[in-house]
Amino acid sequence: MTMPLSRKAVLAVVLASATLAGCSHYVKRDEFDAAIADLRAADARLESQIQELSAKHDALVTQMAGRTRVDTAAYFATNEAMLSEDAKPLLDDFANAIRSSHSSAMITVEGFADPSGSAAYNKRLGQRRADAARDYLVNSAGLPATQVRSVSYGEDENRQVRPGATGEAGRDNRRIALVVDYAGPKTASTM
Repeated sequence: MTMPLSRKAVLAVVLASATLAGCSHYVKRDEFDAAIADLRAADARLESQIQELSAKHDALVTQMAGRTRVDTAAYFATNEAMLSEDAKPLLDDFANAIRSSHSSAMITVEGFADPSGSAAYNKRLGQRRADAARDYLVNSAGLPATQVRSVSYGEDENRQVRPGATGEAGRDNRRIALVVDYAGPKTASTM
């Protein structure tokens, strides 16, 4: 003889089935811990490389939430956008560090100028500088073109190392900076 199932029994069976089905999507604790350990190890490797590159190339490194900013020692002559020979080893080392530790990171090359020309001219000059470094990172240092973009801040006073300085005193304003966005293009586009 079969007994009809009560509504409560049917509901209990349905909830139990749904609960068990939902459990199949959870990550096992040991897999989660291993993934976190891998991320921490990669982060430690990158931090070590960044400090090494900072010391080697006299670059200022600033850590931000999800990003690292590298103010390089890649300087430009007044009204020039061609990379110096001194800047190329720095960019090569930077690209190697990105490839080895954060191959999915988005790189933004920021170009700057001193205030010796018009604001419009300096914006274009900063872009040419950023483009020169981006092109080097892609064409010579081997980073994927989809991973590297460029932007100019020209003579933006809030971003000058030596506000208002030109000529030899303004050398630090005629530079590029490299920003590494670890979250990839999604976060980089919101900058």
